[in-house]
Amino acid sequence: HGLGVYLGQKKIRDDVKGEVEYIAANTKDEELKAAAQAYLDTYNDGNANQEPTKRLVAALEAKENRCEHCQAVLDKKDYLNKKSVWIFGGDGWAFDIGFGGVDHVLASGEDVNIFVFNTEVYSNTGGQASKASNIGQVAQFAAAGKETKKKSLSEIAMSYGYIYVAQVAMGANPAQTIKAITEAEAYPGPSLIIGYSPCEMHSIKGGMMNCQKEMKKAVECGYWNLFRFNPAADKKFTLDSKAPAGGYQEFLMNEARYSRLTREFPERADVLFQRNEDEAKARYEHLLKLVEMYDK
Repeated sequence: HGLGVYLGQKKIRDDVKGEVEYIAANTKDEELKAAAQAYLDTYNDGNANQEPTKRLVAALEAKENRCEHCQAVLDKKDYLNKKSVWIFGGDGWAFDIGFGGVDHVLASGEDVNIFVFNTEVYSNTGGQASKASNIGQVAQFAAAGKETKKKSLSEIAMSYGYIYVAQVAMGANPAQTIKAITEAEAYPGPSLIIGYSPCEMHSIKGGMMNCQKEMKKAVECGYWNLFRFNPAADKKFTLDSKAPAGGYQEFLMNEARYSRLTREFPERADVLFQRNEDEAKARYEHLLKLVEMYDK
């Protein structure tokens, strides 16, 4: 649906662009010609295109004897400026039941942005495990703790080579979150941002008033990693997380989605939680290798 919205407005905008090109090539009004050319020169730049669009509309509206091409542009003036298109969803949709659609949209190469709020569980439908759920996490259909590690949607997207990809956690690093969103918007192609999103299904000690603090803890202990992959940048891969500072098991025990396993299946909990931490360490080491690989 999000891609359809984008393609619909893109088709109308491209048609209007043709009218502007005709005006720029044929008008004898120098002010209008300059306005039309400035619009065309910034056509694909979202920020730079806003003011030239206003200037073009003003020049057309000031023209007393408008040609049919001028009127055609004014009739569709709401489609003139480059628009920001974002598609929002949760991990159950993006990692799991809607993955085929997400993959199709990202692989299309179109200039759309996808933001995934990763709660690591099907939050909206009662707390079922999803492919974003982690090892040892207790959820519906994983009452004894999930055995398999979570899916790396970010690396699947990165494998295409032309998709902007970032992982963020606002409570851990607001500046990095804003930077990723800004870069994704500026990137002339598909973008995917995955944000760590604590929810009530996590049962954080102290409640959801502590969710921003919980994000910070998740990043500091290495449970969640912050990075940006920008195909258009000289330095394509940037790891924004520092090395894990310890306290991994303490982080898990701060959330009932994990701690309840120690009460119901204590021996199994020990095994699964250690696997969870080992996978996190391996994931960080892998990210360090990506830094080296893209620096070459």
